[in-house]
Amino acid sequence: MLGWLADGTPHYAPVGELLVDGDRVCCHLCGKWFLSVASHLRHHGWTKTAYVNAFGLELGNPLSGPATRKRRSEALSARDAEPAIRQARLAARERTASGELAEAAARAARGRAHPAERRVKTLAALGEVDPAARAAGNRRRGERHRERVTADVARRFGFATFEEYLVARVRAGLSMAAISREAGLHKDWVCRHAPATGRPTPGEARLGPHARSLGYADAAAYLRAAHVEQHRSVAAIALETSTSRWTVLAALRHHGIEARAHATKRHHAQARESAAARALGFASIAAYVAARRAEGAPWSALAAESGIAATSLRRHQKRGCNIDVN
Repeated sequence: MLGWLADGTPHYAPVGELLVDGDRVCCHLCGKWFLSVASHLRHHGWTKTAYVNAFGLELGNPLSGPATRKRRSEALSARDAEPAIRQARLAARERTASGELAEAAARAARGRAHPAERRVKTLAALGEVDPAARAAGNRRRGERHRERVTADVARRFGFATFEEYLVARVRAGLSMAAISREAGLHKDWVCRHAPATGRPTPGEARLGPHARSLGYADAAAYLRAAHVEQHRSVAAIALETSTSRWTVLAALRHHGIEARAHATKRHHAQARESAAARALGFASIAAYVAARRAEGAPWSALAAESGIAATSLRRHQKRGCNIDVN
């Protein structure tokens, strides 16, 4: 005995395999050998359908050895002249040609678990297929599926192609999540299969419409003007566009724009320091600090002269160390 089925029935042959030794096959229920197990099953009170389902065999398995099957085939061929046999063969050919036989087989297999015997054969057949050819076939099947899905979405919304549909939705300000919900597709699938020309860049769905309303060509032009030229902070841009800081930061990274922390405050501070340096007769605050500290002036005196806090002046001391004050 090799083991037990889920219902406790012992079996004497591997599940999913019909053991064959010459003309004889092994019965899973008792381990004995017979020319045909199908006729022996009455002894156990089993039907063939219950037997093949329980032991993972294919429904069309004759439960007999190859020699027995060959003798039966020869005996049937010898009866070709009989009208009943000839009529049965003709009817079978007609059902095959019309596709009725394939449909009947599909109905019979619907809802039935894939038998273990067929899985073994399938895996053995796949093992003989070249991996590169199998991969190419999978790619072709995936491409055909993608073409069917995208064509259906474009047709439903009145566009010639999926790319045109996607570009129109992005320009309307929809995010990829909103587009995927409208199309009834998973967002990751849409992002993965969207054409490069139609795929929105990070932040484009949220920032693009606002940028165009202000007269900019796209989100990149708006971000360069607001953050680099106008020195507006990330938080200020996020507040104006009703987005999050992370959306603005992702868009800045994508367009190669360096995000500057506290851009507005730092710009104003630099402007004040430059004005103070010019009023004191120096090119920069760093040069002023270096010159006055070389003269021995205390930090309190420098703060009183320049109107800049001593803590801010100290930050310029290191830069002023390399400046020639003579």
